[in-house]
Amino acid sequence: MKVRQFLTRAPYCIMALAFLGVCSSSASARDENSHSQHEMTPEQQKKASALVRIVREATARFKDVSVAEAEGYALQFGCVSGPDSGAMGLHYVNGDILNRGELDPYHPQIVIYEPTPNGGRKLIGADFLVFAEAWDKKNQGPPELMGQLFHYFEAPNRFGLPAFYTLHVWAWKDNPNGAFVNWHPNVACESFSGQNPWSR
Repeated sequence: MKVRQFLTRAPYCIMALAFLGVCSSSASARDENSHSQHEMTPEQQKKASALVRIVREATARFKDVSVAEAEGYALQFGCVSGPDSGAMGLHYVNGDILNRGELDPYHPQIVIYEPTPNGGRKLIGADFLVFAEAWDKKNQGPPELMGQLFHYFEAPNRFGLPAFYTLHVWAWKDNPNGAFVNWHPNVACESFSGQNPWSR
């Protein structure tokens, strides 16, 4: 899908992802620390491991970024980084999947890459995102994927964005803070050479 078509069909997508990059502290559906795999029960750990495994299986072909692009994923902005929380990396968004407003561990709305020194892209994870208004009209309670409750970003907010739910799955690069937190302390944006409007 071309970027222009994506922007026309999903006007809030870019803004929401940008907001995600600069406002992770407002997530309140579930505290970031509660995602730590060290604090999970054996059953929760089993579900968490299964989710990571499924996401790895579903996205393995996207190690080649050109395959992701051929399937409709497109980089919508620069490399998302924070002042002291590490980074999220490069978000390649699939507008068609995002516009469905559905959750399927085999079809993430976003695949995430880390820029490499040679100008390449290294697959590090996936991100599942749904807009709260559309989700809440059809469902009772916040979204959950295989036992993982999504982070909620509320509105109104200083950016004037609609509320949304999101869940990162760091399936290809271990995150010491947990597989489902928003920020990855060992991801960096220094090697990204394109425009970088969402770093801070």
